[in-house]
Amino acid sequence: MVFEALARLGSKAERVLVYPAAWDTQIASLTDRDSQLLVKAREWYGVRLVPLEGMGVTESDSGKMQEGGEEERKRKRKNATVTKFIAWKQTRYERVLYLDADVTVLKHLDELFLLPPSAGVAMMRAHWRLPAKRTLASNLILLQPSEEDYERLMTASRAEDSREAGDTDVKILNRFYGDSAMVLPHQSYGLLTREFRSQDHTQYLGTPLQPWNPEQAYQEASLVHFLDEPFPKPWVMWPHTLYGEMHPRCRGEDCRDKDIWVGLYDDFRKRRKVSGKGDVRRVLWLIDADYLRIVVGAGA
Repeated sequence: MVFEALARLGSKAERVLVYPAAWDTQIASLTDRDSQLLVKAREWYGVRLVPLEGMGVTESDSGKMQEGGEEERKRKRKNATVTKFIAWKQTRYERVLYLDADVTVLKHLDELFLLPPSAGVAMMRAHWRLPAKRTLASNLILLQPSEEDYERLMTASRAEDSREAGDTDVKILNRFYGDSAMVLPHQSYGLLTREFRSQDHTQYLGTPLQPWNPEQAYQEASLVHFLDEPFPKPWVMWPHTLYGEMHPRCRGEDCRDKDIWVGLYDDFRKRRKVSGKGDVRRVLWLIDADYLRIVVGAGA
C-alpha cells in the first residue's frame, strides 16, 4: 500500500521491494497470495522486485507477529535488522530512502532526495525519548548506498556481543551514525498514531507552550507511523472491545484526535480489503510486514 500511495501522490523515484527469495512471481493458483501481490507490485506500480536469500519465512510467521516465545521474537528482530541493512547494498542508486512497512504515506517524499549530498545518512530523532535520550529512529532513513557501509553494518549485526545484547537495527545505526547523521524534522516524517491518544504532547511539539492541534499535526505530516502499544499493527485483526478501550477520547465536544486516529486505521483497512470472491485487492501489504523492506531510490 505504500507503493500505491507513492504512485498516486506522484513520486518520481523508482520503487523497490525486497522480499524473501523463497517467494516467486509464478502465480500457481488463486490462493497464491504472495505471488499475486508481487506481480501486482511490479505491474501496477512499476516496483522493482529484489529477492533476498536468507529471509526465511515459515508458515507460523505469516500474520502472527504478536505471537511466539522470546527466542522466536529475537529471531524475527534479527531478521528485520538484517533486511533493513540491505538498503545500503542498493548501489545502483545514488541515494535511497528506506521506509518501514507500517506507515501511511500522505505526501510523495521526493523533497528528501534534494537534501545536500553531504548528508550521507539522514534520520529523525526518537522524539518520544527526549530530553533524556538523544537517539535516532529508524522507521525512515535517507542514505547513500555503499558496499563498505553495508559490510560494516552486517558485521556488527553478526557480532557475538550484538547477538547476546539483543542489538536491534536502531542500536546498531545509532552506534554508527548517532553523531553524524543529518536530523530530519519528526513533525514532518515522524508522526506516530499514538500521538493522537496522548495527553501530553510536549515531546512531539518540543515545548509545553505550544497548544496541541491534531488537525495541524496531521496536515503537516508527510507520513504517519502506526505505533500504539499494546495495540497491534493495523494488518492484525483485533477484537472490537480492544478498539473501544484504545481509541482516543474526546475532549469535551472536541473529537478531532479520535476522528483522525479512527480515520487512519479505517483508511488502512479499506485499502487493504479483499474486494469480491477470488479478487485480491490487498494492494502491496504482504501478510508478514516484518519481512518486507520498502526502498525508494533516486539517481543512477
